[in-house]
Amino acid sequence: MMEKVLDWTGYKNAALKCAAEGIVLLENNGVLPLPDGCRVAMFGRAQSHYYKSGTGSGGMVNVSHVTDIREGLIGSGKVIIDKELASIYDKWDSEHEDHGNMGWGREAWSMEEMPLEDETVKEASERNDLALIVIARTAGEDRDNTAMEGSYYLSAKEKEMLRLVTSRFAKTVVVLNTGNIIDMSFVGEYKPSAVLYVWQGGMVGGEAAADVICGKVNPSGCLPDTIAKDISDYPSDANFGKSGLTDYYKEDIFVGYRYFETFARDKVLYPFGSGLSYTEFSFDDLKLTASEGKFEVSLDVVNTGDLPGKKACLIYVKLPAGKVTKPKLVLAGFSKTGIIEPGASMHLTVDIPLDRIVSFDDDGRGGLGTGWIFEEGEYEFIAGGPVDDAVTAGSYFNEKSYLTEDVEPVAAPIEEFDRMTITGFEKTPVRAEKFRDLNDRVIPEEIEQTGDKGIKLADVKSGRKSMDEFIAQLSDEELSLIVRGEGMGSMKVTMGTAGAFGGIAKSIADKGVPAVCCSDGPSGMRIDSGKKAFALPNGTCLASTFNLEAVEELFEYTGLEMLSNRIDTLLGPGINIHRHPLNGRNFEYFSEDPLLTGLMASVQVRAMERNNVTPTIKHYSCNNREKDRRLMDSVVSEKALREIYLKPFEIAVREGHARSVMSSYNRVNGMYTANNYEHNTLILREQWGFKGIVMTDWWASISKDGKPTEEFTLDQHSVMARSQNDIYMVCHEVDNEFLNESDVMEELASGTGDKITRSELQRCARNILEFTMNTPAYDRLMGNGVKVIHKDCPFAEDDIDVTVDNYYDVDNGCVIEVTDDTSEGKDLVFGVTGRIPGTYDLIATGISDLSRIAQIPVTVFITSIPVSVMSWNGTEGREEDRKCNFYVFPHSSRALTVRLHPGRPGVKIVRIEIKYSGPLPEKPFGED
Repeated sequence: MMEKVLDWTGYKNAALKCAAEGIVLLENNGVLPLPDGCRVAMFGRAQSHYYKSGTGSGGMVNVSHVTDIREGLIGSGKVIIDKELASIYDKWDSEHEDHGNMGWGREAWSMEEMPLEDETVKEASERNDLALIVIARTAGEDRDNTAMEGSYYLSAKEKEMLRLVTSRFAKTVVVLNTGNIIDMSFVGEYKPSAVLYVWQGGMVGGEAAADVICGKVNPSGCLPDTIAKDISDYPSDANFGKSGLTDYYKEDIFVGYRYFETFARDKVLYPFGSGLSYTEFSFDDLKLTASEGKFEVSLDVVNTGDLPGKKACLIYVKLPAGKVTKPKLVLAGFSKTGIIEPGASMHLTVDIPLDRIVSFDDDGRGGLGTGWIFEEGEYEFIAGGPVDDAVTAGSYFNEKSYLTEDVEPVAAPIEEFDRMTITGFEKTPVRAEKFRDLNDRVIPEEIEQTGDKGIKLADVKSGRKSMDEFIAQLSDEELSLIVRGEGMGSMKVTMGTAGAFGGIAKSIADKGVPAVCCSDGPSGMRIDSGKKAFALPNGTCLASTFNLEAVEELFEYTGLEMLSNRIDTLLGPGINIHRHPLNGRNFEYFSEDPLLTGLMASVQVRAMERNNVTPTIKHYSCNNREKDRRLMDSVVSEKALREIYLKPFEIAVREGHARSVMSSYNRVNGMYTANNYEHNTLILREQWGFKGIVMTDWWASISKDGKPTEEFTLDQHSVMARSQNDIYMVCHEVDNEFLNESDVMEELASGTGDKITRSELQRCARNILEFTMNTPAYDRLMGNGVKVIHKDCPFAEDDIDVTVDNYYDVDNGCVIEVTDDTSEGKDLVFGVTGRIPGTYDLIATGISDLSRIAQIPVTVFITSIPVSVMSWNGTEGREEDRKCNFYVFPHSSRALTVRLHPGRPGVKIVRIEIKYSGPLPEKPFGED
């Protein structure tokens, strides 16, 4: 067996590098970096409650420890934290429980802030040299930000804190621990000395923040988004969640800086690309070279200041006016220096393929048909950081317009609406027919069925047999089953992960097809058994680095960690666009810019693939808000789709060679993406050359006619497979017993032209099988797995074995005699399975030798979501029961992972009884 070493010290350092380089310094009136021995008064409850990520599937990573900002500063050894003030915060904190985690999609955006007395601030100012204020925000899946205090805006207590602190301290630093941008008008009102976004830097985020604040690392991050003066200044604001279930993308291609630089520079507070350093840089000897199909900008970056540091160089291209609508300029490339010493320089070369500066003509107005057009005119290449502060590298004049790629328009809206242009608004081109008639789709040639010939997938891999010969063995029943994934928490793969596909049904597994394991998500591996994993810096933070090499290094470690946990594909990165600041999942996504987003995704793909694991890029496409995400329709022109919202996926496929894509929940131009033939076949595969698999988001909605639905449409797999969305994720179980839960067999039997064909199912099977035989799961099945040796793992001794298989059937009740000793605080983890929906009681019997005044809380997690806290006092050696309940939804997931987490040592759980107590409540998750 091959061995690889996962060096956790190297892993941590790679994460620290990204988290620190992603920090964006926006204001600095000479107070940063802090001098050695600086006495610091820390304000804000978040100083000791660092948000490592946003919420939902993209943030549920079990970690051994999260370094908060106060801890990071103390650990730096560079500054002196005011202990008296810290103890005041700690005492108040212990008396005011944070109720932020109120269940899925109900998390608070921020923590309640401690009220401040002026006398407290005054006394702290007399003891210290500087005040550091920490403000934190979170949001996430099913939980958009809102234009309210405590979310996008500062709360009343935060404003009062700023007022008091800035009035008493001459030097103040504001640290923003957020997943994405928030309202920044407070800077002008309270005038803090320094302001920096530290984003959500994962489990090492507090240490990275301290490294920058204390000067161990010179800040080099740049904003991946434009910060406007007011939220209403964003052109998408009028059409973000304000038209019921329809969002009209009337701003069209004018997203972020494309809008502000073209129309409204005066409305910008901090431009795209902004970011200060503790030193100064200049660009010298700029040159532009043009060759066939690409350009090259070269320059020398000179450190003209007094400290060593790095500098990101962003190359923008100013576009000529023409027949086809264009923004004033676009980001066309970027690079970042290494550390440059004062007085030294570093040479950079940035390659810019032609396809980064062309425009999409969706109605042939350029006179050359539809597709990507390089229009006649002058293209000026400029180099800088902030989009509004750049120097010219050179110009290129294109003598004659021509199409660089002739593209059939297949994704135009069916509904006419007004879209923005340079001169105002115009009617958006619409398609002639509602949707492509699937009767006219290109149906592949059917492979004649042969029955089981004993051919294994290994025979195909070795070349002894062809894939066609293998697929010929698959019966209609097996073809119906292979397009289904199982989860959450499938018992056939790593315990507590999101799902599995491939060799799930027994007859398919018997043919040598492995079960492939999927795990959330963009911020690290979510393993609901409680197994710990590395929590990564969030997408916004990574994008702010503008350092592709650093991100690539980090995700090579992540790929090795996946390998060690038997996870084949990570459900991320999320590569949707920051269309509006209030989108709850902006923390997962990278930027308002499609090129930056696409390149960040591409390096993650390449990095993980070095360990034969792969990311699943998501959500394809236009998943740009969370409210009503299963119902909403993103109505958008084909031009904006191609240039903005599909472009990151195209880059990840064509440049990164991504081989796994997840479709989104929402509709795009009237059709759910899970069964959108134009998206999944015509664009992704035929136009971009994609060769991998497409899976749905978990329990996705499918609707043949595009009507909005929140139902788990298990019965419409046929239209999904016809679109070449290969796998429905997820079903509670995948085997012959559940064959008729889908419509595939019925549709296949009808034999009419508007139904699924056997050849289309065989096509999906081919996509799935070719993917599965190039996974670690296949290698393990063949006895060629990789053993990962952990070096300096921070949680090796107390972690959970991912290979355990303790599942108990609860349909008739069960009693579990616990053999593990929880009295030292060890988690108790097991799985339950059930086919009867309802409410179930969990009765835990515990013993504690402690006295009656002792208090030992035990939190009960179901698939990583806390559902109850059971508390024991000391029992003086007697058995005592505690009870809570949970719900079983077998239509969505038959297997659940249960984890009991003692808040402190002291109680030994000796027995668990689980029994049915009644039907599900009418609204199990409340009224919302």
